[in-house]
Amino acid sequence: MRRLVLLAVLAAAAVFAAPLAADSVFPSRIDLPNGWQPEGIAISHGGTFYVGSIPTGAVYSGDVRTGQGSVLVQGGQGRAATGLKVDHGRLFVSGASTGKAFVYDAQTGAELASYQLTTKPSFINDVVVTRGGAYFTDSVNQVLYRIPIGHDGSLGSTAETIPLTGDIAYVAGFNVNGIDATPDGRTLIVVQSNTGQVFAVDPSSGVAREIALDEAMTAGDGILLSGRTLYVVRNVQNRVAVIRLAHDLSSGTVIGYLTDPGLDVPTTIAAFGHFLYAVNARFSTPPGPTVPYWVTRLDKS
Repeated sequence: MRRLVLLAVLAAAAVFAAPLAADSVFPSRIDLPNGWQPEGIAISHGGTFYVGSIPTGAVYSGDVRTGQGSVLVQGGQGRAATGLKVDHGRLFVSGASTGKAFVYDAQTGAELASYQLTTKPSFINDVVVTRGGAYFTDSVNQVLYRIPIGHDGSLGSTAETIPLTGDIAYVAGFNVNGIDATPDGRTLIVVQSNTGQVFAVDPSSGVAREIALDEAMTAGDGILLSGRTLYVVRNVQNRVAVIRLAHDLSSGTVIGYLTDPGLDVPTTIAAFGHFLYAVNARFSTPPGPTVPYWVTRLDKS
């Protein structure tokens, strides 16, 4: 009987140890095609990663376990890709200066929908998906855009424009950038790159309330909310701020930074397991067809 119990314990230990062992061999660097010029990254629950190409709108996809991948979405004229989010088998893509948003099948790369969010000069930067819609930031215009998502998962035919009001004020330069949401979707979190401020936004009204931080998040780019921990990529600083938020989202304290020698102007992050994956835009390096680009793995702890 003792032998059977011991074997059962060992078997259970092996089951729980397997994911940890797998984590230890995940590649710390994922190479992208030369000349890719990436900005956004998204990772599915199963470990499939997606990285967009700013100037072409193409999307490269692969597996974080192996680092191997291929082009999922071919780029084209009038397309661009900055922030990405994958949700329920669909990939939502911000269209940068095109003023557009795109939705693709996350497995086949087929286009499911496209939206002209605005015809004004704009920069559609990042996106988050909640149960009620996909919300896109605009770094030029003081608004958010929402693509409605029905209870059955259907996409709305047109996008809505939500003016940002309250504590937030756009100034010269690059304004609201990264966006995330609380698990219930009732509050959006955004970072304003040029002022370094972080805001909690009511998705229905667009009213923004500043989250008082002990350090300005200037050069804040992509963000990731995990429980009460907010990760903010500070691109040209080559590091990721780790912020502990108050329960009511009224304030936050920087408790540390994540960095790595492999970071080269990271822009956005996505999580899988114990790790964050930061895509390096390399904005300080002149682009070209032979310029290498890659994703850097960071340990959350």
